[in-house]
Amino acid sequence: MRAQAQVGPALKSPRVSKATIDHVAELAGVSIKTVSRVVNKEPNVRPATREKVLAAIAQLDYRPNTSARSLAGSRSFVIGLLYGNPSANYVMDIQSGVLSVCRPQNYDLLIHPCDYAAPELVKEIGDMVHQKRIDGLILTPPLTDHLELLGALNRLGTPFVRIAPTLNKEVSPYVETNDQQAAYDMTCQLIALGHRRIGFICGHPDHRAVTYRYQGYQAALIDKGITPDSDWVEQGLNSFESGEICARRLLLKTSRPTAIFAANDDMAAGVIMAAHQMGLKLPEDLSVVGFDDTPVAHQIWPALTTVRQPVQEMAKKATELLLKSFRGKDVQLPSTMLSSSLIMRASTGPVGD
Repeated sequence: MRAQAQVGPALKSPRVSKATIDHVAELAGVSIKTVSRVVNKEPNVRPATREKVLAAIAQLDYRPNTSARSLAGSRSFVIGLLYGNPSANYVMDIQSGVLSVCRPQNYDLLIHPCDYAAPELVKEIGDMVHQKRIDGLILTPPLTDHLELLGALNRLGTPFVRIAPTLNKEVSPYVETNDQQAAYDMTCQLIALGHRRIGFICGHPDHRAVTYRYQGYQAALIDKGITPDSDWVEQGLNSFESGEICARRLLLKTSRPTAIFAANDDMAAGVIMAAHQMGLKLPEDLSVVGFDDTPVAHQIWPALTTVRQPVQEMAKKATELLLKSFRGKDVQLPSTMLSSSLIMRASTGPVGD
């Protein structure tokens, strides 16, 4: 009679229809607490013991119950993602990065859109943290600079990590990119193509992080001997529609720009739409660049030259920092700086005659 394969000579599987943590502990010959430590990827478990527990989990096809885990300890194994950014592409990239870390660690994700200007925002978030028993939060711009919210979370003792903050960086771990340097480099690329009348469409004024992009643009002009001109600057709102409106204002000027740098891709797509409607050829009559490298950058025509911001990687790093803080490990500040890169596509070319 053929012998039945087992996951290890010491493991004799009990007859169960649905495995529980007790069954895993019995099969592995360890305590329930030890199984819990292995499932939660906690330290201080000997490698041999960990392997024995993992073998029992595999043999029994044990699936940890999040509710049971939360009742057994002080954590809910749920983290919250707060966002107030209207760009769907940006939010999806953030969500994807967070989930890539949460799932292997058996954490659930609660996604919560916010109106950062709402007078009841702080109460809303406090109630959510209490009612949903949120272990910690990830904040995205512009919530990263909402000082009243930051103070409230600290008073509640709720761990949080911020993405791209500009204010009070010392109050929490954070992840940021070199937006100012990336915008500086992109502006220098346009100048190298012969452009000297370079328009700029600023991001939403409440999103302080995008102001770094305008500062990089200004610094590049000055360093290359070009006097910044306020006539070439328009205030956008991070939306396609605002990019289109701002582009028309710039392109109807007597001395119109030969290139336009928009502070995000959605606004840059609006610029390209306006240029097409006004009968301009790209890049012969006008070069256009954006920022972020969202899917729209290669979905429009011509494909958009832009700055690739590592949004998913920022979200992953932020989540790793948050989970690290749960394990009682000190997170040093500044936390993480990630670099952006220039992506040159067909929407830019040498200045026309």
